Amino acid sequence: MTMHKSGRLKVAAGSVRRFKEKVREVFRVGRGRSVVWIIETLGPLLRGWAGYFRLSEVKGVFDELDSWIRRKLRCVLWRHWKRSYTRSRNLMKRGLSEVRSWVSATNNRGPWWNAGSSHMNQAYPARYFTRLGLLSLQQERRRLQSIR
Repeated sequence: MTMHKSGRLKVAAGSVRRFKEKVREVFRVGRGRSVVWIIETLGPLLRGWAGYFRLSEVKGVFDELDSWIRRKLRCVLWRHWKRSYTRSRNLMKRGLSEVRSWVSATNNRGPWWNAGSSHMNQAYPARYFTRLGLLSLQQERRRLQSIR
């Protein structure tokens, strides 16, 4: 419950922590697999979690988890590419300019930093992962609440 005048249901911090551990395990098992495989494996987990917490009235947790999962997927993409040349070429394929993609590919930052940076967000927006079949926790929660 939240600490407002009228209490609202929210997801407990421990539940979020356990959910993140399960998602991390899927990513750990999925090393060397395609992003599509990871998304397909995550599907039942995301659907079940959103269904269980569909009565939650605080949506911030769902938005944060959605963005965290997309960042993890961008991190997987960055690690798959390995070489600066491949990173630059793939960023250019997704619409970045040659100069910006080369600067981004050779910035000597880690995969997690690059996954959250503007060049990866521009090249791989949320709609890219939606097209691949990634389920949005927030949209699934809204859909389930409207069914009630």
